[in-house]
This record gives sequence, structure tokens and C-alpha cells, in this order.
Amino acid sequence: MVPPLLKVSSLSKRFPGVQALDEVSLELMGGEVLGLLGENGAGKSTLLKILSGAEAPDTGTIEYMGQTLRLLSPHHSQSLGIVTIYQEFSLFPSLSVAENIFIGRQPGRARFVDWRRMREQSRALTDRLGLALNPDALVSTLSVAEQQMVEIARALSMDSRLIIMDEPTSALSDTEVRRLFQIIDDLKAQGLGIIFVTHRLEEVPEICDRVTVLRDGRKVGEGAVGELDTNAIIRMMVGRDVDRTGRRRERRVPGAVALSVHGFTRGGGAQGIHARGLNDISFSLSRGEILGIAGLVGAGRTDLARAIFGADPIDRGRIEIDGKPVAIASPVDAIGHGIGLLPEDRKQQALFLGLAVRQNFSIAALGKLLRWKVFVREDEELRLLERYRKSLNIRMSGAEQIIDNVSGGNQQKVVLARWLALEPKVLIVDEPTRGIDVAAKAEVHRLLDEMAAGGMAIIVISSELPEILAVSDRIITMREGAITGEIAGEEATEEKLMQMMTLGAEIAA
Repeated sequence: MVPPLLKVSSLSKRFPGVQALDEVSLELMGGEVLGLLGENGAGKSTLLKILSGAEAPDTGTIEYMGQTLRLLSPHHSQSLGIVTIYQEFSLFPSLSVAENIFIGRQPGRARFVDWRRMREQSRALTDRLGLALNPDALVSTLSVAEQQMVEIARALSMDSRLIIMDEPTSALSDTEVRRLFQIIDDLKAQGLGIIFVTHRLEEVPEICDRVTVLRDGRKVGEGAVGELDTNAIIRMMVGRDVDRTGRRRERRVPGAVALSVHGFTRGGGAQGIHARGLNDISFSLSRGEILGIAGLVGAGRTDLARAIFGADPIDRGRIEIDGKPVAIASPVDAIGHGIGLLPEDRKQQALFLGLAVRQNFSIAALGKLLRWKVFVREDEELRLLERYRKSLNIRMSGAEQIIDNVSGGNQQKVVLARWLALEPKVLIVDEPTRGIDVAAKAEVHRLLDEMAAGGMAIIVISSELPEILAVSDRIITMREGAITGEIAGEEATEEKLMQMMTLGAEIAA
């Protein structure tokens, strides 16, 4: 009988106030994809950190290729062929593709890098992935999907036998996901083992052979994909049935216009790594309405959100709030006029990683928490935090826990709670449920619906068409920085939206 590539036995890990892992065991065979599933805070991130060498377990053993190991560091794990590709990329934007692939391992002698050989080896790796990339191209010029492939090329360059993928599809379009799955199939055929972490449960039967499910730090179930349906997996993850449809049964009647955008235009020299131009964009948003914005990667959805929030400049255009023209030159101006933005990239654009959960939560709402305009009313601050901790099921050891030590999904919940506490007139949420588990996603959708019912005007940007369909009263589609169509939420389908996103509204009609 062929021994497993990886065998984890009774791993436990405790942090102050939290039992992150409790006697967790699993096995992975070569040529197999194991889905590692669970809610945010279930213990997945801790298990990945232990396997990558970033954390040491308190108890338990790890056997890899038939040998019991003590993984001392990420470099040690990589030297053994265990490579982790994290949800937040670990690339250097100012370095080239080749330099990122071979960082710290550049071919050459002594202090001299053999640049020609490094380029040739980089091109061979990207060709293996079906990716036509110039090895000298700066990573800052690449799309998110291309950066994902560079991460995979780096993993292959280390002669990997086990690749751990943490939410690898969270920033990819459907086309890019298909390509990634083809690459995973090729890696399986070469005998590599893959641990695949995802919250998109529809991906599990497509790419995984078996699943292991964690809840509250314990393994609560496992099995072959063909033996478990999606509802059974959800019950194991959350301990109960969850309504995954998310679609409202009633259409809200919108109120007065809260936000009007007129002629937003920006040329091709837009600022930001992936910024696109904007082409004469105009729309309105009413109180009590959720407007969905759909589009493929690079359509300009995030650029529009950042421009409205004052984070990026525009060449021309104007904004009205409650029918009155306003000048927004910075996020401070936007917040002052009642506009909030939950950005797409929480680590780079939303979080203060060295500060506590409490400070990250309350920073936008400090104006309403001050006494005599100087002192923060900490009792009120903690009361608000506790309210949203319960409503969003934020898993943390306490208000003073450093946000960087909280799981990615719970970080996202803290950022969302920040804007909910501010209660802005207009809230823009860009990929609000990226990295959030299925139960929390349903809860976020419910909260957005409640806020809209209370009169807030909300814009939802999402790469997941089912999410756009679930929450939106009205949907506009974008392509190449321009609006291509508009449709009422109850009339929209995935097929119509895809046609509008790629071909225009007249084709989908």
C-alpha cells in the first residue's frame, strides 16, 4: 500500500485565550487534491502556518514522505518541497517576474547572478503554466491573475511535492479559475499533493478529491467528494443548515436620490497598480436601494469606487449628495459627506495591522465616540464593538487582540463592522464577502439588506454573480471603464449579466 505524502496526527495549538487547533489529524496522498474547509476561525490558517513552518504545534506529529518532521521555519518547509501560496500575495511589486520567482535562490556563482539562466528558467516555468509572460516584466504591471500564476511558478521552481493553496480563486474571474483548475489537474498528474482552501463550495466537487472539515479547531468530518453533498458539508462547517439562496422575496421601494455621479472620466494614465481609465460614467443611487456593479476583472469597478471615495483623482466629472454638489478630493472629504468604502484589498487599503481590533474597528467612527472632542469614550467604543462582534460572529480573543493575528475572514468582518458603526449615507462595499465563510456570507447579505431597509444607499461590487443577484435591487454592468447596461434585480440572470458585461445591454435584451 502506498504511504500518504503527508500525515498529520493529533496536532494541537493554543494561543492566549484561544484553542486554535485541538487534536486535528488528516492525510494527503500524492496526486490528490484535499479540500480543507471550515468557517473563519475554524483553525485552517493555524494549520497552514504549522505546515508552512511559520508556527510550531504544541503537541502532535507531522509525517512527510514517510519521515516524521519538525518544521523549523518557512525556509525549512520550502527546502523539503512544502510550499504555501497565501491568499495575500508575497510578491515584490518593484521586482521582475524572474526575480520574484527566484528571490533568495538566484542562479549563479558567489555574489554574481546568472541573469540569462534565471530568465530562461523563469520562461520555462511560465510556459509550463501556459502563461506568456516576459521574465523582465515588473510584477506591479501584472493583473491579479498573472500574479497568482507567478506565485505558482515560484512554488514549482522549488521542486515542490506538496503545494498549499489558500483561497487561490478569490481574486480570479471565471475564465482564470478554469485555467487554474487545468494547472492543478496537471500538477496532480505529476504526482504532487495539493491542499486547497476555499470558501466557494461550488468549487469543491470540481477540483477536490476529498475534503476535511474543521470547526472550532477540531476536525468534524471528512470524506470523498462523491460521498458528500454541499448541504452536508455546510452542516459540518457550521453545525446547522444555512439558507444559501440569499435572494430577497420582496423588492424595496427606493426613496429620494442620495448619490448622483455625473460624467466621471479619467484617461489611460490612471494612478495605481491596476487602475483603469473611466469613460463618462453617470448613474444615480437612491436611499434604501442596493445597486450592484458587475464586470469582469479590469472592467473598472474598483476604480470607479475609489474615484467616488476620493482615493484616486479624475479628469472631470461631479458628484451630488442629496441633490447638492459636493467637492471630494480625498477620503476625508468623502467620509465628511457621509460616504464609506470597504475596499477590495483589506490588508493594503483598510487595516492597520499593528493595531488592536478595537482601534481598527472604531477609527472611522471616532467623531461620534469623542467626549469634549478630545477623549474617546472607551465604554461606548467597546459596547459598539461587542454589538457588531455578535451580529457578524467575529472570532477574536478580545478587543485588544492585534488585528494581524486575526484570521483573514474575521479581518474582513472587522472592516465591515467599522463602516456599519459609522452609519454613512452611502456605503460602497467592494468584494464584501471575499474570504468569508458561507454562514458569515449569508449574515453579511442580511445586514446589507437591513441597512438598505433602514434607508442607507448601498453599492455592492462583486466578482460573484450569484452575490450580485442575491442582494441587488438594480444592477449596472461595466466593461473597459464604461457602463454597458442596466437591469432591474428581479429581471437579471447570470446569463443576462454575462452578456451585458461582455457584449452590451442590447445583446442581452
